[in-house]
Amino acid sequence: MCGAISFTINADVSTGNACHCTSCRKQSGHYWASIDVPRDALTIEGNDHIVWYQSSEKVRRGFCDTCGSTLFWDPVFRDWTSVAMGALDQPTQMKLSMHIYVSEKGDYYDIGDGLPQNQT
Repeated sequence: MCGAISFTINADVSTGNACHCTSCRKQSGHYWASIDVPRDALTIEGNDHIVWYQSSEKVRRGFCDTCGSTLFWDPVFRDWTSVAMGALDQPTQMKLSMHIYVSEKGDYYDIGDGLPQNQT
């Protein structure tokens, strides 16, 4: 949002997912829409402005230390990072492909877009 952090994705990524788990909802304020990007295809400028929060032993979440924007969900034992779809410049030409952790979704909304819904 503020421009302190920017990134480039050098991969053909066209779909993302919407995570409805309790942690993602609490962290983002609703559900977390993201794309999974191979780490070696993600170039980040402004690394010194990323604050990492270790939300579990397996995952850390990256925020901007200037404006607080949530940008990354990083499973530390995998070779990819999830990037917030809302942080991408428009037009993205990307689409959501599925909903995950719908068993934990908030009771204040319905999912009605017809995409696959995985319970976990």
